[in-house]
Amino acid sequence: MTRIILADDHTILRDGIRALLSAETDLEVVGEASNGAEVLAILENTPADVVLMDVQMPVLDGFATMPELRQRFPEVRVLVLTMLDHENYVARMLEAGALGYVLKNAAISEITHAIRTVAASNPFLCTEIGLNMLYKAVAQSTSSLPEEGGASGADLTARELEVLKLIAEGLTNGEIAEKLFTSKRTIETHRQNIIAKTQVKNTAALIKLAVSRGLIS
Repeated sequence: MTRIILADDHTILRDGIRALLSAETDLEVVGEASNGAEVLAILENTPADVVLMDVQMPVLDGFATMPELRQRFPEVRVLVLTMLDHENYVARMLEAGALGYVLKNAAISEITHAIRTVAASNPFLCTEIGLNMLYKAVAQSTSSLPEEGGASGADLTARELEVLKLIAEGLTNGEIAEKLFTSKRTIETHRQNIIAKTQVKNTAALIKLAVSRGLIS
C-alpha cells in the first residue's frame, strides 16, 4: 500500500483527488495539508511514501518546503501536482528534489500512474510537460531532410512528434495509445496525419524521419 499526503490549499481539489484515489486498492491517502508547514508537521507523526504537492501554497510554498522536507524526511518521495507548466518551474522543483511533475489537467489514470512510478523511486514527467520539452528540443535541431518524402516534418505537432518517436521505436498503435493515455483510434489518426504531412511511403521511412529529427538514435 502506497501512503499519500495531499498538499494543496484548495480543499475542493483535495476532496476530489481523495475521492478518485479511493477507487485504487493500492493507494491510500493518510493526510491532507493546505501548505508546506502542515506537510512537515504531518510527517512528524504520520509515515508516508509520497507527498502529492502543489507549488503555489500560502505560508510555505513548494519551493520553500522542498529543502527541509528532503533533509528531514529523505525517504519520502515528492510528486508535484500543479497548473504551473513553465519549464523553469519544472526544473526548479526537480533540482530541489521532487521526483515527478504532473499538471492538474492530467487524466486521473496518468496521476495514479505517476504516483506509483514515484513511489517506486522512479522519475516521472507528465505527457504534456514531456511533449513541450520534446517540441522545443526538436524545434532547435538542425536535422537534415529525410531521403524519402518531400517534407522534413517541421510542421508536425508536439503530439505527432511523440507518436512518430514511438512508432520508430517499434511500438504498435495499441501500445502507443496505452503509453500516451489515449485511444487506439486517436493514434491511428495521428499516424495518418504524420504520413500525409511528411509524404513518407512506409514505416522504414518514418524511422528514417525520426532519426533525422533527432527523436531516436
